[in-house]
Amino acid sequence: MSVFEFECAGCGAALTAPLSQVALPVHAHQKYGNGAQLPVLMEPGTFAVDPEPWGPPRRMWEDVDPDEAAARGIYAPVRALSDGVTGAIAIAPGDSRGTLLIPEDGSAACCGLGGGSGPNMLCEACDLPVATRVDDCSLWQVVWLAPNAVRRRPVEGEGEGTDTGTGDAPHSWAELLAADKRTPPLESIPRWGDRSGTYHFWSWSPRWEAAVGRALAHLLVASRGGPVTVPHGGLAEEVFQPALDALLPAGATPRRAVLAGPGLPVPAPHADILLVPTHPQTAEFWTPGGDLATSAYSVPLPFGVWLWLAFPRPHLPIPASGVMPPGTLRDDPPPPRARHRFWADERVFRDTLFRLPAVRDDPWLREITSRRW
Repeated sequence: MSVFEFECAGCGAALTAPLSQVALPVHAHQKYGNGAQLPVLMEPGTFAVDPEPWGPPRRMWEDVDPDEAAARGIYAPVRALSDGVTGAIAIAPGDSRGTLLIPEDGSAACCGLGGGSGPNMLCEACDLPVATRVDDCSLWQVVWLAPNAVRRRPVEGEGEGTDTGTGDAPHSWAELLAADKRTPPLESIPRWGDRSGTYHFWSWSPRWEAAVGRALAHLLVASRGGPVTVPHGGLAEEVFQPALDALLPAGATPRRAVLAGPGLPVPAPHADILLVPTHPQTAEFWTPGGDLATSAYSVPLPFGVWLWLAFPRPHLPIPASGVMPPGTLRDDPPPPRARHRFWADERVFRDTLFRLPAVRDDPWLREITSRRW
């Protein structure tokens, strides 16, 4: 894939390291918990483009014409709409170059920069505001380059393949399987401001909560207002089925959702819904061959989450048979457990559902958007 640097639109000064484009993470605008210290959003050497408007100015829903909202791809009431420019570019903070924080900026929040007041970084060479740094608690750490203040330029001689996804062409599905870059469902979440490094807790991964939130919105549309089942006996049942049972009626013959994708057997021809991976570089859905490509509804999952569901790694706290001999010391810890049952990210769920045309046409979907979980 091509490699670019971003430069200041005002003076041409370089503002980033060489970067290759990848898909925008599902959790890009996630707010997770309270006081949690989330890591950097983007992998080093990568950038992603947000197709939606982001940042100020904003208008409350009451001030927006419904036809205007529908033209922007929003089909149900939201709290507010951004009138910022589209195409903001997300990069890792460590990949920025030649920039300075604006000292009088008003975007400071309780633990860091919230980014809600617009650009808080300027070009060191010409003082043009060019980016917004976000690193407050419960937010993913990222720098958003302002699309109207930067330009991308190709980097000659770059583009060799790396683990971050660069190269002459996107990785094939087979190459992605071989790389085995999966997203664990549980993470150790540190608390903001803990200098000892010991104040943390095991929790469901924020990435998983966002991924399931997006997929859940698609599953509701695919349900056609009836019950849906997911594969039994595994992690998919734990993270999807409780929400599906709470949001959908019981009694009718359920539609079946099955895992499908590279390395898995071809789904049965009568499969109703396919849980498929999205490509981490291009964001394209994996598509089945034959009639399933048009007859089944494809529900997207980030590749790392899908990979864990499709090819789980069991944790064996004791040998497969028998017990440890008396007096034997073990150096492997017990498997971590989350402190609570799984909850899909409600904000990601709603943001996705609001942008699916079915919510405009189906009264029962519109009613779900007004519920509180």
